[in-house]
Amino acid sequence: MNQETFKTSVFVHKDKLYRFARRILISDDEAFDVVQEILMKLWEKRDSLIEVDNIEAYAMRMVNYECINRLRKFDVRENYKNTTQINLSIQEDPQEIKPIILNLINQLPDKQRKVMHLKDVEELEIKEIAEILEMEENAIRVNLMRARQKVREQLEVFFENEERAIYYK
Repeated sequence: MNQETFKTSVFVHKDKLYRFARRILISDDEAFDVVQEILMKLWEKRDSLIEVDNIEAYAMRMVNYECINRLRKFDVRENYKNTTQINLSIQEDPQEIKPIILNLINQLPDKQRKVMHLKDVEELEIKEIAEILEMEENAIRVNLMRARQKVREQLEVFFENEERAIYYK
């Protein structure tokens, strides 16, 4: 595989790889490092990539594994939880719901967070997500349902608190 073929078949996925890595790691810098490392590994393996049926899924799987390794090694997840706990107090501005939803998603367990990101943000099909995460399609559906349900429940609690705050003012 030459440089031009690599650009058109692998490098075009760099943004999606970055978004996926960022969703897992939360840190922009860590996600950027992961994508750079994966792209380097793919470049080194470029001659054997012709045997890969779905290069995008292969690269996403590599990103997933690298992110898991980094989470284990550097304990990024615990550091994030300790420094950025979401505050669902009544002082939150109701107009700023998107960051609240993103924080709720970030607090989901790994599998649920990954599945929800790939389905709702990247808009991938269940079959593609199953291939990327190496899970059964039914497991993907169950994790997606549970993730959405948790976010919905937490939003309901948030809105109830907002309603009480408005009522008692």
